Amino acid sequence: MVRRITREILSGLTVAVVALPLAIAFGVTATGTSEGALVGLYGAIFAGFFAAVFGGTPGQVTGPTGPITVVATGVIAAHGLDGAFIAFVMAGAFQILFGLCRLGSFIRYIPHPVVSGFMGGIALIIILGEIDQVQRSFLVVAATIVLMLVSARVIKSIPSSLIALVVITAILPLVDPLLRGVRIGPVTLNAAVDYIGRIPESIPSIAIPEFSGSLILTLVLPALGIALLGSIDSLLTSVVMDNITGGRHRSNRELVGQGLGNMASGLFGGLASAGATVRSVVNVRSGGRTGLSAATHSVILLALVTGLGAVVQYIPLPVLSGILILTAVGMFDWESLRKAHVSPRGDVVVMFATMIITVLVDLTAAVAVGVVLALVVHAVQSRRRKASVVAEGGDTYRIEGPLSFLSVDRVFSTLRNGRSTLSLSLEKVDYMDMSGAKALLTFIDHSHKSGVEVGIKDLPPHIEDRLIALANEEQRGRLDAAVENRPRDVL
Repeated sequence: MVRRITREILSGLTVAVVALPLAIAFGVTATGTSEGALVGLYGAIFAGFFAAVFGGTPGQVTGPTGPITVVATGVIAAHGLDGAFIAFVMAGAFQILFGLCRLGSFIRYIPHPVVSGFMGGIALIIILGEIDQVQRSFLVVAATIVLMLVSARVIKSIPSSLIALVVITAILPLVDPLLRGVRIGPVTLNAAVDYIGRIPESIPSIAIPEFSGSLILTLVLPALGIALLGSIDSLLTSVVMDNITGGRHRSNRELVGQGLGNMASGLFGGLASAGATVRSVVNVRSGGRTGLSAATHSVILLALVTGLGAVVQYIPLPVLSGILILTAVGMFDWESLRKAHVSPRGDVVVMFATMIITVLVDLTAAVAVGVVLALVVHAVQSRRRKASVVAEGGDTYRIEGPLSFLSVDRVFSTLRNGRSTLSLSLEKVDYMDMSGAKALLTFIDHSHKSGVEVGIKDLPPHIEDRLIALANEEQRGRLDAAVENRPRDVL
């Protein structure tokens, strides 16, 4: 027990180190002022703590994220910080309502191409938002990115973002005069370096916002947008956590926890937040398996906040831009992009349509359009609407119908029966989309890790071709070992 608690606390410390520069960067980006550093940190502290304690995904870390920051930036620009804090509180209340109404279960129906396109669109928005800093301080941004890439390969024990933040902040005052005005022909590579500037040092205190009927009506749509986006962002991270741990999150409880976290964040002057994929993965890989590690990360950040003001003012804004750009690059689903040429055409259209609409129109609209397009593709490609699992006796089951984003959660939930062996017949699977292929490959992976021997028989050639095309090298090996009776061409 003591060893387990110690491991959770140490994991929380690791995540806090990772979260520190990201929270500052997202906060400054959202507000456009030095005050944003504290706003971002308060979001990681309060939303992170309450979501960890009351949420439904063990080990998930909550804090400011790219999607939430993009929406929050617009709300702050339109209504100011005070109005934005009210919107964050209202968004939290909407999320609690979503959880109580059991709307979290619908996350299972978001297709993989929609998720890929959505995250790619968010990444593009973040990168485009940093163009100004790149133009003003190209050399510092580039140095930050290079240092992060190199340190990530050489030093595994310290987050690369923290290394870049500390090293460049320390040496930049010495080399800034040499960099200023450097040109290649007519192009200035480093016109000027901006800094965060002084931020107020204070212990966070609760502030009850002044609600008025007209203001609430004005903020309903922005708050609903934050709630929807935060819910989707958080539950997608929960799905990633399930894929890593092999567990099953409680989506509706997670929404309630996220809602309480965002309400607390708004009341304490913090940025709206959501489940953060990178920080959650770091937590799990560092040994965190419960809410204790995620809550510890928030407590450690709170301990750091009171003494950060004197240090944070010297952090260069282009360093934060470099951190955000590299974070955004990591948000792209590179595997799906690389395999677009072998993926189902309909799924590729859905992915890029979602990405384009995310950048040009609206984030929530992009998800809605993406899901509708995926439904249209499903209706055109598949002769049947639903898939079913038929028990053939013993440990043998037959899947009938389309294995798609509409059916994979129910199908593979049924097949997780705790037995040591499992035989699947896919002869009656007439259609498989990207979500279905990814789900089957992930199911085989988790079964292998859990010691469950999975056999696949009667695998149609077109289904096998799709699985092979979308699998990575390790998954191909496991798939090859699982297939029992490949049909042979008759000579």
